Amino acid sequence: MTRTLAAAALLAPCLILAAQPAEATTHKTTPVAAANRAATIEPVAQGFINAAQVYPFADGAIYHVITAPERVTDIALQPGETLVAVASGDTVRWVIGDTTSGSGAEKRTHILVKPFTAGLSTNLVITTDRRSYHIALTSLTKTAMAALSWTYPQDALIALKRAAVATEAAAPVAAGIEVEQLHFNYAVSGDRPAWRPFRAFDDGRQTFIEFPATLAVGEAPPIFLVDGKGEAQLVNYRVKGRFYVVDRIFDVAELRLGTKHQQVVRISRVADGAPMRRGS
Repeated sequence: MTRTLAAAALLAPCLILAAQPAEATTHKTTPVAAANRAATIEPVAQGFINAAQVYPFADGAIYHVITAPERVTDIALQPGETLVAVASGDTVRWVIGDTTSGSGAEKRTHILVKPFTAGLSTNLVITTDRRSYHIALTSLTKTAMAALSWTYPQDALIALKRAAVATEAAAPVAAGIEVEQLHFNYAVSGDRPAWRPFRAFDDGRQTFIEFPATLAVGEAPPIFLVDGKGEAQLVNYRVKGRFYVVDRIFDVAELRLGTKHQQVVRISRVADGAPMRRGS
């Protein structure tokens, strides 16, 4: 008996040491489990449109989908989105397939999910040409979600920004200007960089400088007003599409860009009737 107890006493530290890695492993997985719980979005009553749950899409979120045996749950992707792959943690006890509806730009992919029995849980990863979906699947005895889809707030924001840019680009540089009020008696001279303006004109109150369309994709030069003594002063201006709008009339201005090898383009107002020389 003594030997048995002694052996047990000797083995006890070994058992404790052997148990430590398992305990450490448990602690290591705790942040993962906590992160998964925090990232999981559950179905809510106000999220249903008829029988379809509509989730707002967010990268990295896990969407909980409730299924049931003898019931097919329809996971609908964004119209026009192309399916790349579907992967499931359990392909033995779940039936997973895909189909499409619609045509052209409105063609839509549907992932169809059905469990063999209740009490199952697994995950599903859907990759497309636009994003990846992470889904947590569980199966109940009778209750199942008929369908689910997503809204895409980020796509909507991008579409709004594009629409605003297109509207701004299509808008006139200035409103309420009559052609008869415009004066084109400006000469452009100096260097010939890619951004060199085509022309300048004014309406008696503001001066407009027209640039090539490439101005939007390159570095834009600031504009300086040059007085009778040759001294330059930076002036405020607005950019409207490919136009600079200066809220005053000037005699001489220079567009300057660069430091060591500075490019300079001069815009000079000439007397009406004088020849319009663009310079070299």
